[in-house]
Amino acid sequence: MDSPTASSRYKWIALSNTTIAVLLATIDSSIMLIAMPEIFHGIGLNPLKPHNTLYLLWMILGYQVVTSVLVVSLGRLGDMFGRVRMYNLGFIIYTVASLALTLDPYTGQVGALWLVVGRVVQGIGAAFLVANSGAILTDAFPPEQRGLALGINNVAGISGNFLGLILGGVLAAIHWRLIFLVSVPFGLFGTLWSYWKLREIGQRTRTPVDWGGNITFATGLTLIMIGITFGIQPAGTHAMGWMSPQVLGLLGSGMGQGPALALLLAGPALSLPSMLVIRQVMGTGRALTYIALVVVMSTIAGMIFGRIAA
Repeated sequence: MDSPTASSRYKWIALSNTTIAVLLATIDSSIMLIAMPEIFHGIGLNPLKPHNTLYLLWMILGYQVVTSVLVVSLGRLGDMFGRVRMYNLGFIIYTVASLALTLDPYTGQVGALWLVVGRVVQGIGAAFLVANSGAILTDAFPPEQRGLALGINNVAGISGNFLGLILGGVLAAIHWRLIFLVSVPFGLFGTLWSYWKLREIGQRTRTPVDWGGNITFATGLTLIMIGITFGIQPAGTHAMGWMSPQVLGLLGSGMGQGPALALLLAGPALSLPSMLVIRQVMGTGRALTYIALVVVMSTIAGMIFGRIAA
């Protein structure tokens, strides 16, 4: 058994490492928004041509959708197979994806596709980090200090969304590849540090992942985010496209998943695993806050898209 001094040191190591991880994950959720013009100029692609708008959309939203959706399932995998193990895997995936994005060897549509796929993979790594950081802190801190630890972690996550906007603008003015390269040394440092210092101290629970609930959540969130993004764009003679059939169809289809999501939010009384996962891994408030931030980021993306198109 660890001595009190060793246990005290470990909890602060866990807090500092997971805070860096959450900060990196949330910075990357917004770092591309301001830098999009420079990125597309760098790969030699006009994002406003009809066949290229898909790349613009998913280069922005791919990371956010994947991170938001998978955070539930990956948190459950951490409960089943070890939170630190899944967390460390996330750091590896995140760092390798960041390096691959930096080294994009292609231009045109192929180069854009490389970036879209790379962002999705990077989002998977970030989801591992976000999903398991809170659980690692819960294991490391005594009950009377968990609120402080989780609060610091949450503040880092919220701050990262706004720091990403600033970093994106500054780095894009130098070179678009720096948008992705900046994550590599921090990701490498975090990977080595977590493998060296973090350890499994929580109990594992074998509960199946509710794949049906996660697919419903993913479908609804994706449709709503796409609808918001297209709704803020100009449509025909209108300044915004909220009343276009395309946007109404996307929003309506996404909200059609609402009853299922409402049942999940009803909680353990209905014995639905998805909501239990959210509560155990992140807490209901943190989960909803993160989803809200994702919707805000998609709205900002839509505004930027509309400004470019205009």
